[in-house]
Amino acid sequence: MPKVSKEYLDSRRSEILEAALACFSRDGFHRTTMQDIVRQSGLSPGAIYNYFKSKKEIIEAVADERQLTEKRVVMDAVKGGGTAGVLERLRDAFLDELDSPKERRRRRVSVQLWAEAQRNPSIRRVVQRSFEEPRRLISDVLASAQMRGEIAKCFDSYALASFLIATFHGLVLQREWVDGFSAEPHKVLLNALLRAVGESAHVEKAAFGKRSKKTLRLSHNQEIPLDFCRRRI
Repeated sequence: MPKVSKEYLDSRRSEILEAALACFSRDGFHRTTMQDIVRQSGLSPGAIYNYFKSKKEIIEAVADERQLTEKRVVMDAVKGGGTAGVLERLRDAFLDELDSPKERRRRRVSVQLWAEAQRNPSIRRVVQRSFEEPRRLISDVLASAQMRGEIAKCFDSYALASFLIATFHGLVLQREWVDGFSAEPHKVLLNALLRAVGESAHVEKAAFGKRSKKTLRLSHNQEIPLDFCRRRI
């Protein structure tokens, strides 16, 4: 029997997962059957069962693939260096893809995975990793920036990383729910937030030099009590 290359096996596995994504995006996890995936893939039932014994295994594999993809995106952004650059690359990597039909299909399945995590412990562990690992990487970038004096220390780097991820998750949902949704105005708002975070260290330093000041002003209408900042530091 001829030996099959790893590249061939990986390619065939990817074909099956792409077919499953199309079915899950269209009909949902619970309405999709293995027969649907077989028809979508154009492969024989035996070919699919050689890789996955059940629909449950395919769902878990889809979750794993999504988690690894997002981890790579965050790691690539972080490797580029420069706090502002990292945040901008993360912004573009996630928000620019929201209007892509292929990415929308994947994100529609991601939303289902979030729901499935409430009842499936295996999916829950994967979904948790897909949140916790990027949050740790982003938090480390922000904490290092605080050590270099680039970001005010009154911000909790872990909470800020969580907030940025939560913002993206919320926009994924709105993309599905809101007719005529566009990522562009949200990018403008996110840019303003990132600029405020980037400027916060200079403002904080200046504010602490004035004993009469009781708040840290980030903009003309945005202030943080200095007592809070001192507690954080």
